Amino acid sequence: MVELTIDGLKVQAEEGSMVIQAAHAAGLYIPHFCYHKKLSIAANCRMCLVEVEKAPKQLPACATPVTNGMVVHTRSPKAIEAQRAVMEFLLINHPLDCPVCDQGGECQLQDLAMGYGESASRYKETKRVVFHKPMGPLISAEQMQRCIHCTRCIRVGQEIGGIMEIGMLNRGEFSEITTFVGEAVESELSGNMIDVCPVGALLSKPFMMSARTWELARRRSVSPHDSVGANLVVQTKMDRVLRVVPFENEPVNECWISDRDRFSYAGLYVEDRLQHPMVRGCDGQWHEASWTDALQSVVTGLNQVREDGGSTQIGALGSETATLEELALLARLTRALGSDNIDFRLRGDGAALDAVRTGAPWLGMPIADLNTLDRALVVGSFLRKDHPLMAQRLRQAAKHGMQLSLVDSVAVDPLVPVTGRLTVKPSGLVQALAEVVVALAALKSQPVPEGLANVQAGEAAQKIADSLASGAKVGIFLGNLAVTDDQVVRLAANAQEIARLCGGRFGFLTSGGNTVGGYLAGAVPAEGGLDARRMLGGEPLKAYLVLHAEPRLDSELGERAVRALQGSAMAVAFTAFKSAAEDWADVMLPIAPFTETSGSFVNAEGRVQSFKGVAAPVGDTRPAWKVLRVLGNLLSLQGFDDETSESVRDTVMVGGVDGRLSNEVRKTPGTVAPGTGLERVAELPIYRTDALVRRSQPLQEHVNSAPPRAAMNAATLQSLGLTAGDAVRVSTEHGAAELEAALDDAVADQAVRIAGAFEQTAALGIGSGAIQLERR
Repeated sequence: MVELTIDGLKVQAEEGSMVIQAAHAAGLYIPHFCYHKKLSIAANCRMCLVEVEKAPKQLPACATPVTNGMVVHTRSPKAIEAQRAVMEFLLINHPLDCPVCDQGGECQLQDLAMGYGESASRYKETKRVVFHKPMGPLISAEQMQRCIHCTRCIRVGQEIGGIMEIGMLNRGEFSEITTFVGEAVESELSGNMIDVCPVGALLSKPFMMSARTWELARRRSVSPHDSVGANLVVQTKMDRVLRVVPFENEPVNECWISDRDRFSYAGLYVEDRLQHPMVRGCDGQWHEASWTDALQSVVTGLNQVREDGGSTQIGALGSETATLEELALLARLTRALGSDNIDFRLRGDGAALDAVRTGAPWLGMPIADLNTLDRALVVGSFLRKDHPLMAQRLRQAAKHGMQLSLVDSVAVDPLVPVTGRLTVKPSGLVQALAEVVVALAALKSQPVPEGLANVQAGEAAQKIADSLASGAKVGIFLGNLAVTDDQVVRLAANAQEIARLCGGRFGFLTSGGNTVGGYLAGAVPAEGGLDARRMLGGEPLKAYLVLHAEPRLDSELGERAVRALQGSAMAVAFTAFKSAAEDWADVMLPIAPFTETSGSFVNAEGRVQSFKGVAAPVGDTRPAWKVLRVLGNLLSLQGFDDETSESVRDTVMVGGVDGRLSNEVRKTPGTVAPGTGLERVAELPIYRTDALVRRSQPLQEHVNSAPPRAAMNAATLQSLGLTAGDAVRVSTEHGAAELEAALDDAVADQAVRIAGAFEQTAALGIGSGAIQLERR
């Protein structure tokens, strides 16, 4: 630590830190534009010029390292004169757009101009004109003449997003921020460029011209879309959501959010929104009903099923985006009805995992600890798209020497330097991890597990093992693709052994906003109950309760799941959208998305985050936890007396969370013979993960929501006698779909990358496995 004096105040700061950091830590504000605490130093706006005693001229506070005994004046006449001069130059070409600029009222330039600008400009020449830039459906760059060249947006893309999609052309007054060759910005973290822009040059395209900032109410919330549980500030006008921005929470999402979190709100008020309870009549047509009549219809139907087929013919399906309280009450209701058929995991073999797990699977460490790892192995994950904010933390760790290794089926660029990689088709993932175990055992002079005695480590596995063995802080993580694989138990056992051998921590990159919460709420079957795969894949049950899910697109069984629901005597949909259930449900009950209800999500690290509703309910929408509680009362069941969501949460949280989290699996390492035929790699695109995201028009216009294709590497295409662009028919055990063949050399040999959660591929379901492919 060094000691310096800033404006007469003695301040201590870390050696190597900058004057502006020392000042801000002491509560002293220095005006700035280009400086951002999470970005590298650019020192190109010069607004932070300060006077340093014994220095020949004013120095930029953001690029001046602190030294012992330094004396700094931020408000001296010399400093103020320099700051005013810089402001005058910045305003030379800036248009007087404040009355019509969306940034007006929250503009950093506007604020500082009030303190350091003049009432009139001495500049009489013609101001420069900069033409608008196309940046895609999310970012508006229609007013680039407002840009002051702080380069924050460039650094966010390069340092946080990991890809330089925008840059600066030309020099001096001819400088322009632009995309490369006029292409759109495609990063999953691109919206953060809007947040860091200190002027109105980059704006939110979906929000533009919707409201002025002083008209907006600001309320905190939590994102349900991935396992980080990013903290949000939801901005509303007249109780209608108009914009979402990040709320800074350093241990969770720092000051960033993904574009999925930022723009999913655009799906809230679509025409498809279910606003009133609906009951299917004897004529097969839908009719609006009162809540009383709709709930009575459900009660009658469930009681009839209990009388005719027994309680075990009732099944409940939840969603990873449902709140802790909703899943807890769904589980309570199902068990009170006498059934244990409940599951919120619509993809993967939940029963197999339940048989070996010892607690709720979780990340295995605080999310913030990802920044401090020096070695990491991620298995079966589209890391950037599945967990954009976790990928960002690993990106920062890599800047300090972290080595990332990957075992996957598609060698997509994580925008993090990769030390070792094994890319195999899905059925080969277990064998790939087994090779890493054998290589590590040799390096650590440990005996090879009995089940791996005949495994030989290849060169790629040896490289991964060498990296992991050299680390002090090691993390081994199973991604979404691995968790939904039929061999998840073997994958977990082998990954657990890798973690043991290298002294690291083993965890799951859980997929949904409340995946951990689903386990804690008991929304999984106990012994004798059916998981989601068996509820929907076998003989249809007599009754189904479906909460927040869209089975056609969320279930691994796709159309087959819909047929099972249609074959039941009573199917009840607790949903916010009509099209999610109108072709299979008997009763549709309009429940609130996360913006219109209170509740809690438990993120990947086991952090319980509660929130309140931030907007008025649409139509007759009701919070799902209230609907489930009332339904329990109408069925005369015990345990449905909670008056608040907090009361429900507290019953789940008895005893805390920590003791109930465990990644230990009771299974020894082993191998599985890889399949011999063609296999599907089932990708779940970032903007198709849940019902709300799928209805956000801006996100559906993005390239990441492009229609699905059958993508293969060149060798696989050639072996099948195909060329890119050919029409092909893809068949699985669930159904068939017609797609276009595409070339993607990142895909493993004998594997086909096909996106799920699209209508075009709903017949295939959304699971990996053996497929047949032929030219159409």
